[in-house]
Amino acid sequence: MINKSALSLHDALSKIKDGSTIMIGGFGTAGQPAELIDGLIELGKKDLVIINNNAGNGDYGLAKLIKAGAVRKIICSFPRQSDSYIFDEAYRAGEIELELVPQGNLACRIQAAGMGLGPIYTPTGFGTLLAEGKPTLNFEGKDYVLENPIRADFALIKAEQGDRWGNLVYRKAARNFGPIMAMAADCTIAQVAEVVELGALDPEHIITPGIFVQHVVAVKPAQ
Repeated sequence: MINKSALSLHDALSKIKDGSTIMIGGFGTAGQPAELIDGLIELGKKDLVIINNNAGNGDYGLAKLIKAGAVRKIICSFPRQSDSYIFDEAYRAGEIELELVPQGNLACRIQAAGMGLGPIYTPTGFGTLLAEGKPTLNFEGKDYVLENPIRADFALIKAEQGDRWGNLVYRKAARNFGPIMAMAADCTIAQVAEVVELGALDPEHIITPGIFVQHVVAVKPAQ
């Protein structure tokens, strides 16, 4: 019997080792698996490479992970905003490495990995510092730069509901990067508000099929 339900957050995160590359879903705090991130901190994980849309908000979630000194490098599209002071301080102190990737490129490179594709050509970034040293191509009069797929050892994502097979349903905009990150990681861990019985999820509403998910853990919403 297939049962991907984890007994606890720590049980779900137990296979993550120091130095792992981890994709973390979320667009700002929307869809961010904050409880899974807290679990990484509690387990004392360190030297992590994090792939996320931004570099944390306030002192919550991903920012809290950076503050704990657990992140060696972050790959993201939007590292600076009004409340990214924790990342700013760590970066200026030389405590964290940044790889800046335009948001569309970030999504396409993750998708390429999830679909089993090789490097992709994109016009975004051509002629800028982001394209230095990378192969280029002119196709039908337009210039493109070659970018490699982005894969990860683990993906930590948040969904609204899941079943024991790992099928996931998201809540509105909290869906964002979760589906493509689940496809591009060797092991996907999903925190959900509720684990439901098999058959309770409408097949037409399932966005991430269980084949892309290895662990599901129920996390009660904050009161």
